[in-house]
Amino acid sequence: MIDLGRAIKTAATTGKVVYGVQQAEKAVESGDAKLVIISNNCPSELLRSGDHGVKTYKYEGTNMDLGALAGKPFSVSAIAVLDKGASNILSL
Repeated sequence: MIDLGRAIKTAATTGKVVYGVQQAEKAVESGDAKLVIISNNCPSELLRSGDHGVKTYKYEGTNMDLGALAGKPFSVSAIAVLDKGASNILSL
């Protein structure tokens, strides 16, 4: 079992990660996203459906919890990993 918070932070510092529904949807549509992490109250139909061909991890907490886990002072409903960097996040 990997530590999701640590994996997100490592991916954000050594790779490339975008936060938020709009950014995550753009990354999925452009084919840049390798993994999408969504909160259990994510408002995006596209990201929740899983019909976009990108591996999706459903985080069991709310957008407030996911934002805190990612070390952000705001709520985050979706995170798209574009480059995992030195993290093991793609093994989710």
